[in-house]
Amino acid sequence: MALVVGRGFLVQPCSSSFICKNVYKPLSGVTNTFWPTRPGTTRCLTQTVARAQLRPTWLPGLDPPPYLDGSLPGDFGFDPLGLGEDPESLKWYVQAELVHARFAMLGVAGILLTDLLRVTGISNIPVWYEAGAVKFKFANTETLFIVQLILMGFVETKRYMDFVSPGSQAEGPFFGIEAAFEGLEPGYPGGPLLNPLGLAKDITKSRDWKLKEIKNGRLAMVAMLGIFVQASVTHVGPIDNLVEHLSNPWHKTIVQTLANSGS
Repeated sequence: MALVVGRGFLVQPCSSSFICKNVYKPLSGVTNTFWPTRPGTTRCLTQTVARAQLRPTWLPGLDPPPYLDGSLPGDFGFDPLGLGEDPESLKWYVQAELVHARFAMLGVAGILLTDLLRVTGISNIPVWYEAGAVKFKFANTETLFIVQLILMGFVETKRYMDFVSPGSQAEGPFFGIEAAFEGLEPGYPGGPLLNPLGLAKDITKSRDWKLKEIKNGRLAMVAMLGIFVQASVTHVGPIDNLVEHLSNPWHKTIVQTLANSGS
């Protein structure tokens, strides 16, 4: 009979007629411990088995849900709402996270670069949250909106069709560039247009690249959330906030800024 203690330990009791080490072979990660007993009783060997965590999780010691088995890049068992219990929903959420991560990385890079150009005076451009209200001379707002709607709609439609039927977007003529839309697998397009450096020609052996991308993408999504909050509170760009903080690091902090915003 075995007694389970908590979630991580297994204690195997011994019979008084023999020593446990004759029955239970020592395993990796198993500690054999002799506990002294009262005189006249048989000394019993107990084995405490610390269940080793096979992979890192977002909260150390927490068992990941069974449907997150570590096969997905960046899978650390994080799904507190159980959104991925359905296999089909999980596939869609994986693609949704990947797209949001890529947009976030582009957004953070674009905001920081343009804000740096604005603060240094290299270019006379508006702060990022006012860029959408700028009137351009080469086209009016309505035209730009329609063009963006068509282009983004085309790209997103192709992405969705590739998700539904992987590899289908490389079939049929398309201005002679159909090979550029040949996906390596859903969410990872290939070809000379979308993978010019050929970093992941064999997508089945590119787990490290996938892991790096999703990690940086998640960091970028958190960064975008921070940029949104700081713009709402301080009404300036991130570079302005950084310059102000560096001018007085001990008194110009996020805590004091948030505290002063509520007063």
